Amino acid sequence: MHWFQKEFTLPTFSRGFHLITNRILERCPEIKDIDTGICHVFIKHTSASLTINENADPTVRSDFESHMNIMVPENAPYYVHTNEGTDDMPAHIKSSLMGASVQIPISQGKLNLGIWQGIYLCEHRNHASGRTLVVTIFGN
Repeated sequence: MHWFQKEFTLPTFSRGFHLITNRILERCPEIKDIDTGICHVFIKHTSASLTINENADPTVRSDFESHMNIMVPENAPYYVHTNEGTDDMPAHIKSSLMGASVQIPISQGKLNLGIWQGIYLCEHRNHASGRTLVVTIFGN
């Protein structure tokens, strides 16, 4: 069994949903050495998240952003945690709803994603800095 772990910071992304699959593959070439295994991707932040979804049509990403903003609005009168701006508490809620990690099977040296699937960084803040990921790869 082989284990690899890398921690790296993504460049700053604007608010929204961004495909980062290729960035992970560029930073983790060890995936090619695994015949059968798992890639676990974890984000070390409480106001951004990760998910897997369609990688072909960019309207999916804009629809995600629109829906999340309706589902978790800014400026709700019941928010108490508002010191860091009107997008802060909604960003924490969105992050909890979407999740902080994803796991992808590795098969024959490649992420075994569906043909229309990609890994998304879900950036929930208006003015975030680069987000740090920990990628753990294990398998034979």
